[in-house]
Amino acid sequence: MANNTSAPLLSQTEDKDTSSHFSFDRILEHSLSDFGLSQILQIILVGLPSTFDSQQIFITVFTDAYPTWHCMDHTMCNPATSDICGIPRSAWDWDDGFKGKSVISEFGLECSSSFLRGLPTSTFNVGAIFGGVFMAMIPDGFLGRKQLLFFTTLAMSITGISIYFSSNIWIYAFLKFVASCRCLESHIFSDTLLGQLSISARLFPRLAVYCIFLYLFAVESPRWLHLQGKDEEAIEMLKKISPANKGYLESVSIWLTSKETIEQAQRYSLKDLFIRKWAFRRTLVVMIIMLGSGLSYYGVPLAVRDIKVNIYLSEALNAVVELPTFVITPILLEKFSRRSSVVVNCLIGGASGMLCFVLSLLGMTNTAFALELACFFCGRIQFNLMAVYMVELFPTCVRNTATLMLRQALVVAGACSPIIASIGRDVPSLSFALFGLAMAGLGLFALLLPETKGSSLCDTMEAQEERDRVFNTSQSFLK
Repeated sequence: MANNTSAPLLSQTEDKDTSSHFSFDRILEHSLSDFGLSQILQIILVGLPSTFDSQQIFITVFTDAYPTWHCMDHTMCNPATSDICGIPRSAWDWDDGFKGKSVISEFGLECSSSFLRGLPTSTFNVGAIFGGVFMAMIPDGFLGRKQLLFFTTLAMSITGISIYFSSNIWIYAFLKFVASCRCLESHIFSDTLLGQLSISARLFPRLAVYCIFLYLFAVESPRWLHLQGKDEEAIEMLKKISPANKGYLESVSIWLTSKETIEQAQRYSLKDLFIRKWAFRRTLVVMIIMLGSGLSYYGVPLAVRDIKVNIYLSEALNAVVELPTFVITPILLEKFSRRSSVVVNCLIGGASGMLCFVLSLLGMTNTAFALELACFFCGRIQFNLMAVYMVELFPTCVRNTATLMLRQALVVAGACSPIIASIGRDVPSLSFALFGLAMAGLGLFALLLPETKGSSLCDTMEAQEERDRVFNTSQSFLK
């Protein structure tokens, strides 16, 4: 009798262990262990929206540039000494006689305020802020990762094509606002999908073609399907991503039990970042730091035209200097503490910006341009450092939300950068000093954050609070 009683108990225990062994996380990790052609295809399809977004952000360097002009009536004007706003329009003309070179010449903004000249770029970034808030209100189970990425990208394509027909600066700025309402979201959704596995009007038809390929060949997020209780569909998506492990997936799918629910996954929300004092303090400090870094990262390329260098060459070099940052950042993370790396980097970047202002006034163009590259380089390093710092500062349950707040701070900085950069038209290169001062001054707020190097990652708010309490107790004991 004893043996008969214990046998079912033993069987239940074995079933429990087997079910635990074949949890969805382990199945996902094992099925994607072999990096093949299917995974590469998904990465390309899902990662391309980030490329379109970055093109739309940095194309403003060219679309907002102040075109060169020449005199038509030399008795009334001299390009070297005349103020374009103080002479009749008939006495001068844009070089090559083409006024579609930039927004300034297209809509006659040569004598407008810095606010109006920077309005299109600012509204583009403000649109990303509104888009982030709007998309955060959409229920997670409404469309899914793939459908949201498809519809937001298609919306940008349609709106972007309509920008070509803008008749004045206000319509142009409004359409830029609408187009950008989905930029931040496509970047976030593509990041989510990848984690589990506007240049001109000519860009947007290509974007529409991309939408077709996205709809036909991209797969839905397996983890999202699992959280919706659609385990069979999740396994089918994994088979498409990793056909080499099809046999393994078929054998383990019968053991997979979906015990997670949407309610459990959303047990923590944005509210927890504000009602807990330590989380609110960290969120606020991180946003302040990223505001300063974002001003430098987005603003310096816009202000480089004030140094009187070729803007095409300058932007190419700005892109090149970003590449070493992905090699240098891991070295800094390994050799130095998080807090000191952030503070020192901000001070170096801020000093570079302010020195760039001084040297440009002295006519040392080449040296000033080198310092502009250094300031931009530090801005990119700062973003890389803070991306890692954020992971260690917040537990898993609110990490995505905290990352969204970081991106929102960057977007706010992007909205302010064009207006500040336009100041350089009135006071040459002053914007470099402002960007450098913001990066250095706001970067010092990192001293208020706790050091996290070598600490373990937590999954819940309670675990994070317990870990911080133990750490503070140990530090007090050492003192």
